Amino acid sequence: MTTHLYRSALLRFADDGAALYDQDGLLATAADERGVQRVVAAGSWAVLSGQFAGQGVTHWPGRIIAPGFVDLHIHFPQTDVIGSPAEGLLPWLEHYTFPHEARFADPAHAQEVACFFLDELARNGVTTALTFATSHPGGVDALMREAQARRLRLIAGKVLQDRHSPDGVRDQTEQSLLDTEALIGRWHGQGRLGYAITPRFAPTSTPAQLAGAGEIAARHPDVWIQSHVAENLDEVRWARELFPTSRSYLGVYGDFGLLRERAIYAHCIHLDDADRALMRDTGAAAAVSPTSNLFLGSGFFDYVAADRAGMAYGLASDVGGGTSFSPFRTMLAAYYVGREGQAKPGVSLTPEQLWWQHTAGAAKALGLQGVVGNLQPGCEADFVVMNPAATPLLARRTQAAQSLAELLFAMIVLGDDRLIERTVIA
Repeated sequence: MTTHLYRSALLRFADDGAALYDQDGLLATAADERGVQRVVAAGSWAVLSGQFAGQGVTHWPGRIIAPGFVDLHIHFPQTDVIGSPAEGLLPWLEHYTFPHEARFADPAHAQEVACFFLDELARNGVTTALTFATSHPGGVDALMREAQARRLRLIAGKVLQDRHSPDGVRDQTEQSLLDTEALIGRWHGQGRLGYAITPRFAPTSTPAQLAGAGEIAARHPDVWIQSHVAENLDEVRWARELFPTSRSYLGVYGDFGLLRERAIYAHCIHLDDADRALMRDTGAAAAVSPTSNLFLGSGFFDYVAADRAGMAYGLASDVGGGTSFSPFRTMLAAYYVGREGQAKPGVSLTPEQLWWQHTAGAAKALGLQGVVGNLQPGCEADFVVMNPAATPLLARRTQAAQSLAELLFAMIVLGDDRLIERTVIA
């Protein structure tokens, strides 16, 4: 068995979320029976290197090896929507999102965007993503084919939306469910790929479509579920009008069997304590999308209430409502939300907490703890190599850092895609 050795500063996380850091670290990986590189050792070079005497080492002095980032919620077909001005969520969907998504009926367009999208994830150090496609099955096929060729861990799904949607993106109830079953059979569990049952959000699905989605979820307990909930107050009112017998907007999904482990709901801003308890009790998790929420004026995720309830969450870019593919931009926006969006005094999320939310914490929310998002033994060896001197200001600030917290926070505040020197896929 060939072991690959890497020497550099090394960041990873303990099971309780505590950051572990070796200024002179060693990361050792080897292929498993499927040919996927996994971590076999990680820690101090002085302590571990004797186990691998005589073996070649890739040495990256002045660099930091860290887990690849995990994006809990992103829209691959909205790559070209990023940076579009709008008054709020619903006008933004009408004027930009739906017209762009209609173009994904063309397989050639879907393929071209899929390649660019995955390139952009890699350039920003994102090695695992849970992503929406469009309502067109061919768009899922294009994305999955390209991800499979790159041996990525990617989870995606065809959007279900059989009402309150324009021609070009609206699907047909029965066919949409047949397409979902076929796509699960074609892609789920193929290599490092996973499938997610994907209602866009409750108002754009009929009760029949949501019921069908719940039935598919019951037949396939290992697939993921993804949707949106409680992002915008107008959307919340609309959901209440359409589903008057449900206790809440989140309760709609529960009523149709769509709340469980491996169910990820984007935003979760306008929830009450009963909703948060329902998230906790069912094992569903929130994809916190701060750049999108700030951009669209949707509101602030309540970290205090989420932690009090014990519900799971992790960070997400939500491109194209989100304003950047960069995890550093997302972590910084999450810091702002914690400081400004809570009851006073605000929450000061630590740099270690922010980084965990976008790596091991997001992986835990996906049910992939110990698989991705970390560099402990047994994890798949997706990692990034960062250059903390990538820009003059970043170099000046990181060189002056007196602690791990200062180093990480300087990279969060000043970092972007230039900080990611290389992205390594397991």
